[in-house]
Amino acid sequence: MKKLFLTIFCLFIFNVKAIALVEIDITRGNLDPLPIAVSPLYVTPGSLDIKQGDKIIKNVGEEISKVIELNFKRSGLFNPLKKDSFVQKPDIAHVKPRFEDWRLIKAQALITGKVTVSEERLRAEFRLWDTVAAKEMTALAFSTTPQNWRRVAHIISDKIYERLTGEEGYFDTRIIYVSETGEKTQRFKKLAIMDQDGANVKYLTLGNELVLTPRFSPTNQLVTYLSYFRNLPRVYLLDIETGVQEVVGDFPGMTFAPRFSPDGKKIIMSFAKDGNSDIYTMNLETRVVEKITEHTSIDTSPSYSPDGKFICFNSDRSGLQQIYVMRSDGSNVKRVTFGKGLYGTPVWSPRGDLIAFTKVHKGRFYIGVMRPDGSGERLLTENFYQEAPSWSPNGRVLIFYRETKTDAEGKGFSAKLWSIDLTGYNERLIETETDGSDPSWSSLLSK
Repeated sequence: MKKLFLTIFCLFIFNVKAIALVEIDITRGNLDPLPIAVSPLYVTPGSLDIKQGDKIIKNVGEEISKVIELNFKRSGLFNPLKKDSFVQKPDIAHVKPRFEDWRLIKAQALITGKVTVSEERLRAEFRLWDTVAAKEMTALAFSTTPQNWRRVAHIISDKIYERLTGEEGYFDTRIIYVSETGEKTQRFKKLAIMDQDGANVKYLTLGNELVLTPRFSPTNQLVTYLSYFRNLPRVYLLDIETGVQEVVGDFPGMTFAPRFSPDGKKIIMSFAKDGNSDIYTMNLETRVVEKITEHTSIDTSPSYSPDGKFICFNSDRSGLQQIYVMRSDGSNVKRVTFGKGLYGTPVWSPRGDLIAFTKVHKGRFYIGVMRPDGSGERLLTENFYQEAPSWSPNGRVLIFYRETKTDAEGKGFSAKLWSIDLTGYNERLIETETDGSDPSWSSLLSK
């Protein structure tokens, strides 16, 4: 996977206190989406078509606007208006919008832009307008290679999302997951990576060995995951750019649930020996292994707080599987869940304010969130079987996977990726080429 070489060479940002309210309060559930008009980016005369594999993209400005529209629609916070209601042409709207025309179709915000494409460079600029206050809010220009036009669309989406919500976006990100094919009794599992909107899917392993729980490093260059070699689970590191794979450590027992520390210098995981599992860390530079918990119960699924000072994990040391929090050195262990049911797969929010988890109660599976001390538990979604939540980098959305029942003949099984907003609204199926499980969200690529 190649890095994006993108230049921001022109920046003219104006933060205007609009008389209207072109700002979104995303702390409320069941929010009325903001009506927004995404005008196709005007393609300057003489610009070239873009060749991408077997496809030829003739109007990249229109394609960029489509990606932006879909990003906004999927977020649940915006309502992109239909283009057949637009009166102004894209080139004129970008220079000087007739705000009364856009207000007539109820648009509260307007996005315009311009694209120039040569053989080696794509230059794109956009403007965000407050149509009620008749003011420009933000403007920015980018230069990159033509093949990175989708990245440009995602970065524009992030900049506008941040300007209107006050929080970082999450569109210029990737998701790594386990691609699944075949019957339920004989599934073939490969590591797959894609853009957050499902585009640009790439398979990182061949499917010869079972793979589970892939997790990104903070830099997004490395992935750690569990793979079975000769029926024994091993924790691996994979460099996404080079394809180089290595075993993290040759442990004599079983290793599970690997995850990076926030600084990327360690991997934390559980290691099973003699029917018991404890949590360990490994320094990736020195390969020194440190035992963090020591208990006769099963401790697993560890996840660091974003500042690296604490670790949450699940354990059955109370008799039933519950979630615990401790300091990163293993001291001061505290149980934080006391509700009915079993709790597992805890993962700390990038903002540090919440922990997401899976809960099982009366045969139903829930994805929920709570504060780090266990208070404020909220169950966001319920289903037959679902687990493994992972946070978007802004802590606003969770991705997880959900399985369906098989019929009486053992057919009809599927595993799909889903997302849900932190408020419990906007639950969406994420389209993938195959079935998918164990998703993990990257941090922002353009940060």
